[in-house]
Amino acid sequence: MLTELSIGNFKSWKEIGEMKLAPITGLFGVNSSGKTSILQFLLMLKQTVESSDRAQALIFGNEKTPVNLGSFQEIIYSHDLNNSFTCRIKWRRAKNLKIKDPFDQKAIIFDSGDMWFETEVIQEKDRLKVKSLVYQLGSDRFKMERENGNGKYRLNYENAKNQQGFKFIRTQGRPWELPSPVKCYGFPDEVKAYFQNAGFMSDLQLAFEEMFSNVYYLGPLREYPKRQYSWSGSEPADMGQRGEHVVDALLAARINNTTISMGQRQKRRLLEEHVAWWLKELGLIHDFKVDTISSSSGLYKVTVRKTSQCPEALITDVGFGVSQILPVLVLCFYVPEGSTIILEQPEIHLHPSVQAGLADVFIDAVKRKNIQIIFESHSEHLLRRIQRRVAENKISNEKIALYFCEMAGSHSELSALDLEKSGNIINWPKDFFGDEFGELAATVKAGIERQKNEQIQ
Repeated sequence: MLTELSIGNFKSWKEIGEMKLAPITGLFGVNSSGKTSILQFLLMLKQTVESSDRAQALIFGNEKTPVNLGSFQEIIYSHDLNNSFTCRIKWRRAKNLKIKDPFDQKAIIFDSGDMWFETEVIQEKDRLKVKSLVYQLGSDRFKMERENGNGKYRLNYENAKNQQGFKFIRTQGRPWELPSPVKCYGFPDEVKAYFQNAGFMSDLQLAFEEMFSNVYYLGPLREYPKRQYSWSGSEPADMGQRGEHVVDALLAARINNTTISMGQRQKRRLLEEHVAWWLKELGLIHDFKVDTISSSSGLYKVTVRKTSQCPEALITDVGFGVSQILPVLVLCFYVPEGSTIILEQPEIHLHPSVQAGLADVFIDAVKRKNIQIIFESHSEHLLRRIQRRVAENKISNEKIALYFCEMAGSHSELSALDLEKSGNIINWPKDFFGDEFGELAATVKAGIERQKNEQIQ
């Protein structure tokens, strides 16, 4: 699970320092306040990890990737190419990463589940260059950085607690220079060849890649429902950026008999059943199912009933909300345990009561699947339900991280919302969701004035 991030010179963010991430992390703020950019930062790193281009430090994307950020000049703060992009990501592994001694395979020299990665990237003569990359495992830090002036790279080790005991040992022979890092996060293969005891460095890189392989994204604009769906037996990794793979995922989960734990001594529930339960719990429909149209053609239809007395109808004929929330529900319970889900405006096209219910979906998914959900939203109803559930002790306030983003001059600023055990936010920003009391007072005043004018007439 991601536990903290820091960003420097990314889009409207001059700096984000030590932003704590929790199992449920919510970003709020007005339009163009920078909250989406935080999600884009994570997605940029994800598509960099997934790219086959090892020479490019950062992959800014295209129309097929989760985000398309253009170029380095477009993502760098103030579009100033003299600035360098920096970031740090901390995460906690489900299992400790154990590094064996290269000279004694029975001995463990590094052992921790807490990791962080840090990098600095600049543009130099129209090419991106990695000035430094750092991995830390527990208190042990491994760094590759450019030397000032000559552009050569060196490899260093240090212990954050100033403990000694490890030193990189050069392979005998000519001290060849190290080439540039692979992407923004990978040590070149030559590290293993030039140092006798640096083979484990690839394990650090692999841990970073594994972490991002378990990051899933669903965008704010989702596909319209269809009257029929085709399925060839594929097992999608996620719902797709627009939720286009949601029926494929449901059918794959059905074939694989994917179930959700309901707690001790309770019968496990099929994923499809749990999704149907939530749709009913949210008050959207009474039930839904995915049926085959023709077993030979691989065509399927999604039918629903609004109430127990209503006849079945295709999902295309019952309103837009069901099709919009369905990918969110399925994704939350479809991804592997320990995953991180990134959601943009999950409340779009949903009734206020359903927006509030999303908070309960998130809490349920975090508890049952041990996942992390990072979302950005404009929904007051979603936030209020989170506050209520904290007050009711349905979830600890320590498992919630809420932030308010706003513009301060030319840059974005981040404020952590202090959520108490009572569910109260003690540093509520002014006009967070608009001036509710001001609107009410203005309405009452206008009504009184209108009555006066009508009496005069």
